Amino acid sequence: MDKHQISVGLDIGTTKIVAMIGRKNEYGKVEILGVGKSKSLGVHRGVVNNITQTIQSIQQAVQEAEAAASEKIEDVTVGIAGQHIRSLQHSDYITRPNSELVIDETDIDRLINQVHKLVMLPGEEIIHVLPQEFKVDGQAEIKEPIGMYGGRLEANFHVVVGQVSSIRNIGRCVKSAGLELEGITLEPLASANAVLSQEEKEAGVALIDIGGGTTDLAVFKDGIIRHTAVIPFGGNVITEDIKEGCSIIEKQAELLKIKFGSAWPGENKDNEIVSIPGLRGREPKEITLKNLSKIIHARVVEIIEQVYVEIKNYGHEEQKKKLIAGIVLTGGGSQLKHLKQLVEYITGMDTRIGYPNEHLAGDSDEDIASPLFATAVGLVMDGLKRQDRKKAEQVAEEVVENESEGTISEAQQDIVTEEPKKERRSFLDKLTERVKEFLDNAE
Repeated sequence: MDKHQISVGLDIGTTKIVAMIGRKNEYGKVEILGVGKSKSLGVHRGVVNNITQTIQSIQQAVQEAEAAASEKIEDVTVGIAGQHIRSLQHSDYITRPNSELVIDETDIDRLINQVHKLVMLPGEEIIHVLPQEFKVDGQAEIKEPIGMYGGRLEANFHVVVGQVSSIRNIGRCVKSAGLELEGITLEPLASANAVLSQEEKEAGVALIDIGGGTTDLAVFKDGIIRHTAVIPFGGNVITEDIKEGCSIIEKQAELLKIKFGSAWPGENKDNEIVSIPGLRGREPKEITLKNLSKIIHARVVEIIEQVYVEIKNYGHEEQKKKLIAGIVLTGGGSQLKHLKQLVEYITGMDTRIGYPNEHLAGDSDEDIASPLFATAVGLVMDGLKRQDRKKAEQVAEEVVENESEGTISEAQQDIVTEEPKKERRSFLDKLTERVKEFLDNAE
């Protein structure tokens, strides 16, 4: 099998680390060959805080995935999230030296590179610069300025910023686990690719990915990502609250949450009781389900309200920025009973649970299409996309060489006629290269 056709997503989360191997089938859908999952021990709120434990967890997940797919894993696409990620809006412009020429890629790159020179807080680095819309000589709302004439090119940008040390730590863990870093992607973007349809992104939608340590938000409108945020709370704080509120151990609290938890206290009758075995010969504890859901409800409301503040920050209440497709919930935390109803009640927006089956092959395993794996599926898709792009670039280079020699194959001719426009290299590709360089020099 062609080595380049498989892609591996590595989702380094607070509760679990998932390695997922996938490839494209003949229908262009993603076929998952193997999944490995291990308990994540060295990660807190999306940030690595124990390198050795994280390396062990990564190796365990990778070995499991390799065994399931009987493939060797070498390169991985990694997701970054964590409480150190923040985003801001910024506008910038360049004056073109010659307005007789049409605007091309180099102008846009120049403008994007200028945004990169923004001064950040110490230790922070720009991860993503996402152009929103362009203006050419004051003419606004231009989606794609390439090919137009104009002297002044300006744009609004959505800039995502993160702590460079946290990103390097993730790179270090991946490298020490014996893997190569193929790409780095922002996790909310990966999850969004896996669970949202193009129509939803056009209409306007907020994706809320509730993980163990963090809740990620990505807002799309007119097919462009408009706002991202990482809220440093997730399913773990709910478990923590149950543990404190009911004086039980964490394992029991987690089980209670999954089996009997509900985000809506009115659901449970007063006489519904769960009995939990006491520790080492002590009396069993009795907990009413009503109390349990009150504890869960209080914390979930807090998380949703924080996310809603971010949706309002984007400007959801303005007519032009309305999110017609509402909210999509994904991630492990989205499996909480009655969460959809609670989110609708708090925000007044239509809500659905997002399963990553939008791009998966039809015969995929039920478990893989669970919201738990949304980010991992998105990372696999991202890796496949990156490979396609590299392939197209290689073919284009070969064609240039062959044209000068006058030999060009039919297959190449087809690809070139299909792909005249070379894609702009994304910021994350550049970031990946920088992290790789840093790691190579550091050793």
